[in-house]
Amino acid sequence: MKKVVKFGGSSLANAEQFCKVGEIIRSDESRRYVVPSAPGKRFSGDTKVTDLLYACYDKAAKGKEFSGIFKEIKERYYEIIRGLKLELSLEEEFDQIEKDFQAQAGTEYAASRGEFLNGKIMAAYLGYEFVDAAAVIRFDKNGNFDSEKTDRLLSKRLGKCANAVIPGFYGAMEDGTVKTFSRGGSDVTGSLVAKAVQADVYENWTDVSGFLVTDPRIVDDPAVIETITYRELRELSYMGATVLHEEAIFPVRKEGIPINIRNTNRPDDKGTFIVESTCRKPRYVITGIAGKKGFCSINIEKSMMNSEVGFGRKVLQVFEDQGISFEHVPSGIDTMTVYVHQDEFEEKEQQVIAGIHRAVQPDFVEMESDLALIAVVGRGMKSQRGTAGRVFAALAHAHVNVKMIDQGSSELNIIIGVENRDFETAVKAIYDIFVMTQI
Repeated sequence: MKKVVKFGGSSLANAEQFCKVGEIIRSDESRRYVVPSAPGKRFSGDTKVTDLLYACYDKAAKGKEFSGIFKEIKERYYEIIRGLKLELSLEEEFDQIEKDFQAQAGTEYAASRGEFLNGKIMAAYLGYEFVDAAAVIRFDKNGNFDSEKTDRLLSKRLGKCANAVIPGFYGAMEDGTVKTFSRGGSDVTGSLVAKAVQADVYENWTDVSGFLVTDPRIVDDPAVIETITYRELRELSYMGATVLHEEAIFPVRKEGIPINIRNTNRPDDKGTFIVESTCRKPRYVITGIAGKKGFCSINIEKSMMNSEVGFGRKVLQVFEDQGISFEHVPSGIDTMTVYVHQDEFEEKEQQVIAGIHRAVQPDFVEMESDLALIAVVGRGMKSQRGTAGRVFAALAHAHVNVKMIDQGSSELNIIIGVENRDFETAVKAIYDIFVMTQI
């Protein structure tokens, strides 16, 4: 068996956390390829090393004195090295970084050094080979990620390594210029490595014991999802649920490699498996609940609308012309409602209304603001009768007024619209009816 393991910043914030990570890796010889993030916060109020690097480089780029903050960054790493009792010096690397900062090598280069240095420590600590991500993860001259070239380089390089550490978050263009993924991009690196080595599992270690059924800021101690499909994850992620960098899903999905979300601080927890498909029955009828606030609706009424060919296309063309994407479009015989992000719409609302009048000559246009959308997602809903009825019953009991309901033909999710002020109440009510009643 062959596993790729990625560890987040909180898992590598200090020497104590490094030791936990070391025990996890050494407890399973199939954990052969390690992708570390930069050190995260050691305690509440602490600063992540990546943020220190951004601040340090900002001073350097403005020609200001940056030795103080640079010394603070160095001490963060040497504190880890001392705690691990390693005979390792990073002075050569720090000297080069200081020169590159003075030469204004760029903010992406600066940010990438957090993972680069942590990768050096991790490789020394484990006795694994260090493989610089800049040599194997490639971006084209326009800064766009080159998946094919990256896969070739990674496969060739790692094919020669029994065990290796590959820093997350960054790669390089052909000319050697360092290029980073967006924040959280170490997840992407881990996924690329898993694809390149044809791993059996991609383990993503963080500070939670898997993907939670709903937001712990709304529901206290929500249940952990045991198994979730990529399609379910996509639905929940789109509605605001985040554990993985979204781009991290695609490389492993194409190869059918499962992702296992695990907790560094509770390594015996099984976590969540993210898979292409499964015949395993979900623990609950629903898999997860996620949502967002800040939407508005534009309700268009016109008699005999349903018999007017191209009506929907003309309406949506008005939004496209204004550069506004829509979220959902529920419709009736004589009505069509378009849900959009309120902050995108407000500045252009009058142009949109005028455009709709010109395009389809509606009888009436009405708008409503301060709405929230909630997605109730689950593969188990397809085989279970009365799911929508239970949702409505729970919301009615909680005195929540439903403004909209939309269900796709896949029967994988139900989207509910409520007022912003009812958002948390609605999420709790749905969680209680589907999860708490089964515990």
